[in-house]
Amino acid sequence: MFLEPNLNTLKTEPKLGWIEVVCGSMFSGKTEELLRRAKRATIAKQSVAIFKPQIDVRYDAERVVSHDQKSVESIPVSHSSEILKHVGTAFVVGIDEAQFFDEQIVQVCEKLANSGRRVIVAGLDMDFMGRPFGQMPALMCIAEFVTKVHAICMRCGGVASHSYRLTDEQGQVLLGEKNEYEPRCRRCFQGSKK
Repeated sequence: MFLEPNLNTLKTEPKLGWIEVVCGSMFSGKTEELLRRAKRATIAKQSVAIFKPQIDVRYDAERVVSHDQKSVESIPVSHSSEILKHVGTAFVVGIDEAQFFDEQIVQVCEKLANSGRRVIVAGLDMDFMGRPFGQMPALMCIAEFVTKVHAICMRCGGVASHSYRLTDEQGQVLLGEKNEYEPRCRRCFQGSKK
């Protein structure tokens, strides 16, 4: 179940902003949830700008694309500070694959929220070793709302919160899809490491 902030209970002051983080494993629906929230904002006639790391070209170089092929136009950036240059007057700022951004992504998100914007950040909370990934832990700490989504374990069908790497590649960053990763529950993830 997704718990989205109840916007009706928040004050409507012009400078009110906040940060929402959607996190989880590979194939858990993080990007799909980001796109769903952005679409609802668009329906509500709120201006939206979506950003992604320039290195993420798995499905498309310009669009944010979920694993189920839902997509939206985005602005690819190589450094988080570029978001501030391109955000314009957007009230809602979506940031996909936040774990790939540099350390300044935390300050960028805070600056956006402090300026009265709704910031929706999606990303992996753990890497393939089960360790906190990039700046996601810091983003989760400063966020007003955190939603952890889950996949289905490919081994036992349980609730999956880990991204198991199927290849021997050892670098932390390996852009991949179903050939490189599969979601696993804690038990199946730990069992495969023995």
